[in-house]
Amino acid sequence: MFKLTPLLLALLYGFVLYRFSAWRTAKELDARSTELADPRLKRLTDKMASALDLERIRVNIYEIDPVNGLAAPDGRIFITRGFFRKYQQGEVSAEELASVIAHELGHVALGHSRRRMIDFSGQNAIRLLLVGILGRLLPGIGIWIANAVTSLLAAKLSRQDEYEADAYAAALLAKAGIGIAPQKSLFRKLEALTQSRAGAVPAWLMSHPKTDERIAALDALEARWGTS
Repeated sequence: MFKLTPLLLALLYGFVLYRFSAWRTAKELDARSTELADPRLKRLTDKMASALDLERIRVNIYEIDPVNGLAAPDGRIFITRGFFRKYQQGEVSAEELASVIAHELGHVALGHSRRRMIDFSGQNAIRLLLVGILGRLLPGIGIWIANAVTSLLAAKLSRQDEYEADAYAAALLAKAGIGIAPQKSLFRKLEALTQSRAGAVPAWLMSHPKTDERIAALDALEARWGTS
């Protein structure tokens, strides 16, 4: 039992840290968000709500400039002010923004927040164990290696969640009659919209899959559905 104590403590620490982060995020979102009210987007979210047998889908505007969507741990869906501004300026269509909402709904429906809590606790335990082992075997660089290994693991798990949420969104958009084309066209715009340099970073170091790989996965889904 005593041999397992450091592992159990590391898991507990990770759990508490995640819960604190979720609580702090919820407070930030409460303080800096309002409900989205846009007639064109509401028509699209109503279509998705009907496809899901829901009365409505509430979407909130998070008052920050970066272009992003967010599924909060408590299940709420957010679009940043920066993303909504791109829509208002005509850089993003209503259907493309609806695909972001569908993607975030996928994170909620598939329980990714809950899974991330478990993953985060496990990753923290692995990191602490590696720090203890590698720190003794490789003084100076052992801690760096331990952090790098756990960061790569976290990125891989995050990319898996993104693929799953993409697939959920594609199915929902197709069922709602919106279609998958806006989802793919938005992916082609994302790097420019977010001013990212995804092509300069190896895919396995990124928390999100590369754009062309996400589009290829959607093309494969469409082909499978077309032959079913």
